[in-house]
Amino acid sequence: MTTPKRIGILTSGGDCPGLNAVIRAVVKCASRRNWQVIGIPYGTDGLMKVADGEYDIDKLVIPEHGYDIPGILQGIDVLQFLSGSILGSLNKGHPDETETVAKILAGYNRLNLDALIAIGGDGSLDIIYELARKGGWNLIGIPKTIDNDVPFTEKSIGFNTAVQTVNSALYDLTFTAASHDRVMVVEVMGRDAGHLALHGGIAGGADVILIPELIPVLNETVIVQVCQKIAELRQRGRKFALVVVAEGVRGEDGQRMRAIGEFLAQAIADRSHILCESGAADYCDMDQVETRAMVLGHIQRSGIPTASDRLLAAAFGRKATDLIEDGRFNRLVVWEAGRVRSKDLGDAIAIVRACHDKGICPGPVEIDSTMVKVARSLGIYVGDPIPTSQAASPMPQAEASVV
Repeated sequence: MTTPKRIGILTSGGDCPGLNAVIRAVVKCASRRNWQVIGIPYGTDGLMKVADGEYDIDKLVIPEHGYDIPGILQGIDVLQFLSGSILGSLNKGHPDETETVAKILAGYNRLNLDALIAIGGDGSLDIIYELARKGGWNLIGIPKTIDNDVPFTEKSIGFNTAVQTVNSALYDLTFTAASHDRVMVVEVMGRDAGHLALHGGIAGGADVILIPELIPVLNETVIVQVCQKIAELRQRGRKFALVVVAEGVRGEDGQRMRAIGEFLAQAIADRSHILCESGAADYCDMDQVETRAMVLGHIQRSGIPTASDRLLAAAFGRKATDLIEDGRFNRLVVWEAGRVRSKDLGDAIAIVRACHDKGICPGPVEIDSTMVKVARSLGIYVGDPIPTSQAASPMPQAEASVV
């Protein structure tokens, strides 16, 4: 029998599917050790309210079945199926006032915790790590983000479900695109990483996938090559196409665009018409190309967590409680080479800070990764010119640039 402990858990940063499944796993594993789990509402804001006495601390204890449901449903364990976070989440920057930090630390001390489990992305884990360093907290980090860009881990909570959401959207859009001979441009999240666009695009049958690691900017060459891919499809009798673009891809001036999908759709339409007007036989019907843009937006953060995300949540929750039992703190739970392991959280945060200072992604898609190679082998345009054997005749020179 282990010594009873009192551990806290919070979710911070943007929400994603699987957060509640992690909470559930932690509570179940802790309960079997006779530990208490204190759910901290709204991250660091919750700790400030604890300091102010706004919460009844006893009511913050999370029961093993999650929370009470009345009537015949009482006791049903539903947390693993729910998206969002029952604790609420917070998406703010570093607290920059001394009084604010002091109040957060005071709230933590008032909870009388033996350890804290923080479920967050790279930015929110950075914030909690710094607070833990100042307050002497025993901290365990669990990575969650649909961007999948936390250092050291191959998988983050929420990523697999977001990939499924993109995949489902592309499936649905395929039929309306085919019915109207349209090019559907789908903008997906991912911040500065292309993992979501790449995996979702491959799974959903995209013809073009543009990610910031391979296509940092949408310049004229890229637009021409995308149109070349569309022309190749049309010559083979395929009058529609699916184009996926990650939100981290930037405009030709290198600046982030609020609606990169809309911009790309218009650029494809404009360039297609120019190609048609050039008179080249291979592009004689490009004036008929219609484009439509769709931004999947925050729907990618929702949905029933996939079985894969629920399994990952269970494994991460179990590992976090094991680390606490073993007295191994300042650790980041990770998925590496098919196993759940842990890494020094300080090492991960150092990478995050160095990358943020340079304005680069801390966990980008590797340009020679397996999924990039898979995309190319399937004939998906991801940034390289179309092979001569598959492409239409050389592109005629246009008189004007559309981007």
